[in-house]
Amino acid sequence: MQNIIGIDIGGTFTDFVSYDPKTGEIHNWKNLTTPAEPIDGVLEGLERVEDVKKLDKLRLGTTIATNALLTRRGAKVAYVTTSGFRDVPFIQRGDRRSHYDITWIKTKPLVARRNCHEVSERLSAKGEVVEALDEAAVRALAQKIKAQGDIEAIAICTLFSYIDPAHEMRVRDIFAEVLPDTPISISYDVLPKWKEYDRASTTIADAYLKPIVSDNFRRMQKRLDGIGIGGKVGVIKSNGGEATLDGAAAAPVQMTLSGPTGAVVATRALSRLTGINNIVTFDMGGTSTDCSTVVDGMEHVTTSFEIEWGIPIQVPMIDIHTIGAGGGSIAWIDKGGMLRVGPQSAGAAPGPACYGRGGENATVTDANVVLGRINPDYFLGGKMKLDAAAAHRAVGKVAKALNIEPDAAAYAMVQIANNNMLGALRAVLLQRGLDPRDFTLLASGGAGPVHVCDLMEIAGIPKGLVPNYPGQFSAFGFIMTDARVDRHRTVQQTSKYFDATRATAAMTELANSAVAELTQYGYTQGIEVYRSIEARYLGQNHELELSFPGNEFNDETIADLWERFHAEHEARFGFAIPGETIETVNLKVVAISVSEKPEMKTLAKGSGKPEPRGTRRVRYEEGWHEVPVFNREDFKDGDKVQGPAVVEENASVTILRPEQNLVVDRFGNLLIAS
Repeated sequence: MQNIIGIDIGGTFTDFVSYDPKTGEIHNWKNLTTPAEPIDGVLEGLERVEDVKKLDKLRLGTTIATNALLTRRGAKVAYVTTSGFRDVPFIQRGDRRSHYDITWIKTKPLVARRNCHEVSERLSAKGEVVEALDEAAVRALAQKIKAQGDIEAIAICTLFSYIDPAHEMRVRDIFAEVLPDTPISISYDVLPKWKEYDRASTTIADAYLKPIVSDNFRRMQKRLDGIGIGGKVGVIKSNGGEATLDGAAAAPVQMTLSGPTGAVVATRALSRLTGINNIVTFDMGGTSTDCSTVVDGMEHVTTSFEIEWGIPIQVPMIDIHTIGAGGGSIAWIDKGGMLRVGPQSAGAAPGPACYGRGGENATVTDANVVLGRINPDYFLGGKMKLDAAAAHRAVGKVAKALNIEPDAAAYAMVQIANNNMLGALRAVLLQRGLDPRDFTLLASGGAGPVHVCDLMEIAGIPKGLVPNYPGQFSAFGFIMTDARVDRHRTVQQTSKYFDATRATAAMTELANSAVAELTQYGYTQGIEVYRSIEARYLGQNHELELSFPGNEFNDETIADLWERFHAEHEARFGFAIPGETIETVNLKVVAISVSEKPEMKTLAKGSGKPEPRGTRRVRYEEGWHEVPVFNREDFKDGDKVQGPAVVEENASVTILRPEQNLVVDRFGNLLIAS
């Protein structure tokens, strides 16, 4: 096992988790994020490591790509496509965000129309050449773009290139000759799947990110080289897998949801460790809240993601629903005199008022200080003292505007924040046909445990779980992850006319390509390959994913595939149509280089009745309670606590409601039930 550190760069804090295989010890700590240059906060945090050069691996989750997309601060892109299709990024889809809002304006793509260009070439839907590529015209276009002088990246997406990429690759090669220093993205590398708009949008996003991600990674590499660990760095992709800095820079669209994936990876590991099969994650940090699910011990990977409404990015990523609600979410009064919370955030600078860094707006963290939920003298285990008076002043302004008592205003702020997060939980449960009563709510992030017991109550989720290291849970997930490469390709066929040779060749190529990418970047140990197929009844609009045992399609494996499709359709939708034509749409391959994982230590057996370290007043719905305060470090296996109670730890605090109880399992996880 390697000596490893996982680092999650969040909007407010940068989290660190280290594992030393010699001692088996896991340590965790936090450092305020430095938004202007995130690597500064990383290096400050690494100063706590005794000898950083002895590290074997550093895994980093970063929001560089996420922030560039959300703030639209990416590269100036030139888009090149087949003649007659330059307006695909602007036509988008036929749906509208709001059918009856006449003021609604369609979301703008990541490219300007004046920078969209056409080239003479055309393939048929079967990959046949309808019009040969006009190479002279392509070269002239490349010269024109070069003369323009302000284009920073090129995105190339030609019609039906996912069937035969020859034209698209030749266009790329010509542009590379004329513009050797300009990064180029082609759809066959980024997303070789059908649906022209989705493919174009994803390819444009990849080009949009390449210069900024490459530049950031170069600076990061240089700074880490300076302390002797530049060659030991891996970054986390949106699929939860590790990649090298060079590998991630070559496909930056894979970094769209880097940071939040760690909590889901850690939840999957915890599910397998504890035997809790169905978990809904609730990762509440300072700026945002991320929700996802682990069902039957597995996370859900999706390609249905939009950075803004109508702007899809269809690379494989862990299915995470994110909202702008965190400890730093700011309270404000709308034009109707109603109290609102978020999505605006105080972030790390200046942060909540109680941080004493110049913030004056009341935030959720300030409200929790006023309510007695957060001890201002024990924030981050006492390493960061909070200014309780500043929190009371900030919340007092909100209370005055509403003409209510400060504690009532603080409690209202917390309730509104909880209801905002309830919407995120419903999005990943009820909207996907999942029953909350079948799940355990796992709270992570520094603010997650503060709110988990309230959310269990309002969401109808009967059980809760606060894991070890909740405040650094994503960083913990990074030390538990593996290197991973996903490959997808559209190969449309039907059960009536299925070409086994063509399907076998495509699946083999995908598997070989995925394994080759792993080995190219040095991931050679424990490689496992998983294959699957997306299929549907002919004429349907959505596909079911079915696992496939190997590369080879033969009479036996094909017959089994059709049989399993009918069975899966019956299980998912309540009916099947035996004898109906089935259409295969996409082939999928996942290649994983499995790394060693830290072993979780178990606790000594406890008496079942831990002693609190003191008491304090905490505000609940019905009023103030004098509640016992426990320190998590004192807990042992089997210890039980009856609410109301407070459980403090270095990076968070759990607020147990009066009707709830808590049990400590043998690994130290806090299991909550009503």
